[in-house]
Amino acid sequence: MSGCGANRGPRMLMDPGLHRDKKPDWIRVRLPNNPAFWSTKSLITDLKLVTVCEEAQCPNRWECWGQGTATFMIAGERCTRACGFCAVKTARPEALEKDEPERVAEATKRMNLNHIVITAVARDDLKDGGAEHFQRTIEAVRISNPKIIIEVLVPDFNDKDWALEMVMEARPHIFNHNIETVERLTPLVRSRAKYGRSLTVLKKAKDMVDGKVATKSGLMLGLGEREEEIFQAMDDLREHGVTVLTMGQYLRPTAMHLPVVEYITPERFEELRQIALTKGFRHVASGPLVRSSYHAADFHPEDDVLEAIESDLVERAESRVEQGEEVAQSVWHVASDPPVAISCQGGDFPPGEEDLGAVVSDSPHRAEPLVEQGEEFTSLA
Repeated sequence: MSGCGANRGPRMLMDPGLHRDKKPDWIRVRLPNNPAFWSTKSLITDLKLVTVCEEAQCPNRWECWGQGTATFMIAGERCTRACGFCAVKTARPEALEKDEPERVAEATKRMNLNHIVITAVARDDLKDGGAEHFQRTIEAVRISNPKIIIEVLVPDFNDKDWALEMVMEARPHIFNHNIETVERLTPLVRSRAKYGRSLTVLKKAKDMVDGKVATKSGLMLGLGEREEEIFQAMDDLREHGVTVLTMGQYLRPTAMHLPVVEYITPERFEELRQIALTKGFRHVASGPLVRSSYHAADFHPEDDVLEAIESDLVERAESRVEQGEEVAQSVWHVASDPPVAISCQGGDFPPGEEDLGAVVSDSPHRAEPLVEQGEEFTSLA
């Protein structure tokens, strides 16, 4: 997540009259009728956790929570940036909660997750941008559930290498940072973020671990980008080592946000998916309601990535033991019983009876709030 906010910025440079008020039939989502939805909601409330699913008004949270999955947003719900597309509020952030990493870890254990996505607001108020908090959360989750695949969706940390290194030292399996839009529209859409800086962050993260991490990024469409600009963004991501791509429809959270210029058809999203695959992406999720963590567990990191991370963790554990430190027994399980990304379904939750439309979100491609319960179809903003 590159940043977000309620006080829109930069100032509107796009004609609000471009906004398409009438939403097409394919922008729909089924409301929850699965007990697992309410179980997930109750657990999140019980552990006092924040999810980007709620904060960013994700259209897919009905399905995800109905499958017992959620994307955890650490470091608070107040962002220091004010991007023109994002529903997460901009305000002075509160202090970090020291026990939050352990609470997230407890949630993954209770939900018996095989794949977790951890994201955060931009915390430009912190010297490290929240990097240490990411590191502690990754480590806590791994101790609690050593078999889990860990995906992080991070801000750019203002391109501070030492902060990025803190995250990569914790060895996430998937490193996600969204460019969000094409280069021309970045100054309008992403406030303080920079297109080139985001590409650099993705490449640096991979280089810091000798390529042994899967890197991922996402695009919102419908903001007025041109076809050739989409293709160029794909090429730029590939040139910076990115192998996983998500593409989804931008949905306007409120009238104060950037207008929707175009609704992309499902057929066009599929065409773009095929083009991205021909450009060398290993995995592409593309569709109107796709978000950064759309069916996140459908992608399995490369075997050499998993092996390298397992080996590194064991070496570190051995080194710590040699120095007289105590090491949690669960750390040793990583090597003997490596992570397996089979499904994002939580073992403690019953499977859903029907597909609710799309899955997990953690990226700021937003829709207006939906009602809290019911079984009818409803269209989104």
